[in-house]
Amino acid sequence: MRLRYVKAALGEIEKSPYVVHDPFGAKGKWNDLFGNNNPLHLEIGTGKGRFLMDLAGLNPDISYVGMEKYSSVLYRAIQKMEDEPLPNLFFVNEDAVRLDEIFGENEVDRIYLNFSDPWPKKRHALRRLTSERFLPLYEKTLSPGSHIEFKTDNEGLFDYSVESLRENSWNILQMTRDLHNDPVMLRGNTMSEYEAKFSAMGNPIYKLIAAPGS
Repeated sequence: MRLRYVKAALGEIEKSPYVVHDPFGAKGKWNDLFGNNNPLHLEIGTGKGRFLMDLAGLNPDISYVGMEKYSSVLYRAIQKMEDEPLPNLFFVNEDAVRLDEIFGENEVDRIYLNFSDPWPKKRHALRRLTSERFLPLYEKTLSPGSHIEFKTDNEGLFDYSVESLRENSWNILQMTRDLHNDPVMLRGNTMSEYEAKFSAMGNPIYKLIAAPGS
């Protein structure tokens, strides 16, 4: 995916009150940052922010963090927050490879992976957010009994993810290959910008919910 460079992005991110500027210093202390003991949910690859902002608006008793490594993309989410501030949502401009440097052990109660880059070339497989490179990080930061929720329109990435999870001893709790025609898994569904776009094109949306094996 080729991203359009936004010259003002880094400067705006650096001064934004909606961004945690020292996420490494927040490790193990995210509840203190939010000022409560609410559950902590994390989206990795938050994009332009629609999904997480909608969730945060619907669930004021949950604290949300959106992690996005591309500054030009995160800048768009910040612009949305300026129009509609939410007290239970912060953003982080970091790469998920540093997840365990930012969140303490068992500190996160849910992780969302929405329409991640599929990295289709085999040599790039470890960059996929459902690869064996990232799954141990999720397992380390998730609290007991918690899970990840993964959505994509890419069948190849979905098949890879199912295999990767099973090979790494994760339990797939629910799964569908056509979310918008699955009345059970569709219940309460919140869409990202990409989901709205791809579903409008008639593409099936794939979703799974998985938890680390005991």
